Amino acid sequence: MPAKGVSMRKLKELVRLSIDARLSIRKIALSLSLSVGVVSKYVNRLKSLDLSDKALLGMDEGALAELLKCQPTPSKGVPRAVDSIDFPCIHQEMKRKGVTMQLLWEEYSQDNPLALSYSRFCCHYRQWKAKQPRSMRQTHKAGDKVFVDYSGQTVDVIDSETGEIKSAEIFIGVLGASNFSFAYASWSQQLPDWIDAQVRMFEYFGCVPALVVPDNLKSAIHKSCRYEPDTNPVYNEFISHYNTAVLPARPYRPKDKAKVECGVQLVQRWILARLRNHTFVGLGELNAEIKKLLDILNNKPFQKMPGSRRESFESIDRPAMRPLPQQRYEYRRYKKARVNIDYHVELDGHYYSVPYQYCKEHIDLWYSNTHLVCYRQGKCIAQHAISLRKGGNSTIKEHMPTRHQKHMSWTPGRFLNWAKDIGPYTLHITEYLLNSKPHPEQAYRACLGLLNLAKRYGKQRLEAACAYGWKSGARSRRSIASILENGMDTQLYQEPTEFNLGVHANVRGSDYYH
Repeated sequence: MPAKGVSMRKLKELVRLSIDARLSIRKIALSLSLSVGVVSKYVNRLKSLDLSDKALLGMDEGALAELLKCQPTPSKGVPRAVDSIDFPCIHQEMKRKGVTMQLLWEEYSQDNPLALSYSRFCCHYRQWKAKQPRSMRQTHKAGDKVFVDYSGQTVDVIDSETGEIKSAEIFIGVLGASNFSFAYASWSQQLPDWIDAQVRMFEYFGCVPALVVPDNLKSAIHKSCRYEPDTNPVYNEFISHYNTAVLPARPYRPKDKAKVECGVQLVQRWILARLRNHTFVGLGELNAEIKKLLDILNNKPFQKMPGSRRESFESIDRPAMRPLPQQRYEYRRYKKARVNIDYHVELDGHYYSVPYQYCKEHIDLWYSNTHLVCYRQGKCIAQHAISLRKGGNSTIKEHMPTRHQKHMSWTPGRFLNWAKDIGPYTLHITEYLLNSKPHPEQAYRACLGLLNLAKRYGKQRLEAACAYGWKSGARSRRSIASILENGMDTQLYQEPTEFNLGVHANVRGSDYYH
């Protein structure tokens, strides 16, 4: 199993970010709320495996957990020296173009028998750097990050359906390198609207950056923490669909998202201020006006630099960003459920089947307005169309045990044909049993027990026992079995002059079942 504190879902995401997204160990650690050491350990194990990237990405969570399970590593026990490292000099050298930590470590470790390993060298430098008071101007790489947040300033909109005046929230996204901006209005900051706004943002860009940097919004961040924020499972699935990663800003650290803070101010002044005297009916009208002003803003020349936001985007960000996936993201909700003993799970009052082998297991449910998909350790085990019938059930025959499948194959007509082959009185007793219950299915077991008596006593004796029972009023399965056990079917019973089967309004008759 994975190391303590690392879920199988995060382990699967770690493999994707390392192989497919090709993020650094530090970015993976920040995105998944894991320590750098844990991520480094699993990445090194991935590199040591003799498997293709495609094979690793295709594995389910359980297989990856088994493949990457902890292996004891021997302790080296070699003393390391830190005092010989000139951290201020290293800090100055890192500002020079083309200088990397790898190069500085190689120069430091040359002819130094007590030199630290590269990872420890970097770790001690980061610790020293963290203690230095400073304010750093961020430099953003091309296509690397998009900063997203809500404006905080709302716009009044008339609901076209109710006529009620509502406040619309304004979502804003800004690319780090080019400052190319996006804005969109939605009714709330809840998860469905939050994700929908980002889907539209990616479509406006026409491509996807390597990282999404949100604030610690409750919709997106499941566990808000300065050091290890944890993303919502639904939001994490959205991020995976677009083959990117999320890097939440630290709480109470506005400098982490200074780019979007400036973007918020710009949108408020350039767009929202111009719309302050407008009256909008429905979000469609508001978003149409926002888009017009947004295009003007992105095409507007910079004041202190050549070009515009759009020109910078086309030349800097777009070439470095990833293409959109072939399919548009469909919003799905998430629920953890335990499979009942009847191999069904409940969702909104309806019951859906899964293979009976998963009884009493905990599984993951992902569902939209039309479909439900059930997963166990990342493996799809069942799919259903969503049903709105409360108290009903959707059962797939293949999910049932063999004995239950056989029971489902029985029908009233099948029992009647079987009884008719034995004799007319057996048929009448069978009809009587089927009519004795509110639903014929409730009498299947009694009918099966009755007709199976022919295997033990023969068809002729069963027919005679049914004739005796019918005429004497003993018409239950238990009564017919008693007649056969006591040999009463061999006794003569005087036939009435006119054959009367006791037909009345409450007897459905064999035609009812055809």
